[in-house]
Amino acid sequence: MFPLNVPNSLTILRILAVPVIVVALLDETPNGDTLAAIVFALAALTDGLDGYIARRRREVTTFGKLMDPLADKLLIVAALVSLVSLGRLAAWVAMVIIARELAVTGLRGVAAEQGVVISASWMGKVKTFLQVAAVFALIIVSSSPLWVDLLVYAAVAMTVISGAHYFYAMRGTVEAEVPTDADVPAEDPGTAVSRTRATRA
Repeated sequence: MFPLNVPNSLTILRILAVPVIVVALLDETPNGDTLAAIVFALAALTDGLDGYIARRRREVTTFGKLMDPLADKLLIVAALVSLVSLGRLAAWVAMVIIARELAVTGLRGVAAEQGVVISASWMGKVKTFLQVAAVFALIIVSSSPLWVDLLVYAAVAMTVISGAHYFYAMRGTVEAEVPTDADVPAEDPGTAVSRTRATRA
């Protein structure tokens, strides 16, 4: 049983916010767009808050490490799919973002098995901010003004760029194997293989 501390509670609340947003958008709920926008904004704010509290209070748990990124992706993916269903977002945009998130998640799992430390990068933070801003704008604005389109394209561009940067940074690390004793030259018995610290995009 995982500890129900403040960070984990915020993560759970973010997961519970997903069906609320979907229903508010798709079920013709009165003032559904406003409700969905408020819930989405609050849920997005807890993204950085739970991690900050966990580190500050030293309440980092295995549950938090696993569920926090999953909750983030569920929130974005559910909102994107709902917006596509409403005709407010092109399907290809949602597919690019979702495919990137799934691919990076898979590669991160492979890296974790090799004991690679993954830290947040500025590209990943900018990507997340642009995605959240674009989704929020699409929820509150039913039409498609130029500034919303530009925000969406900026989010897609940073999603692709940060994903490419992540894969490039991880390429050597994931494929690298620690050599056996036979692979170490005799004249340099102290040779050691160091693992590159990869960045999370």
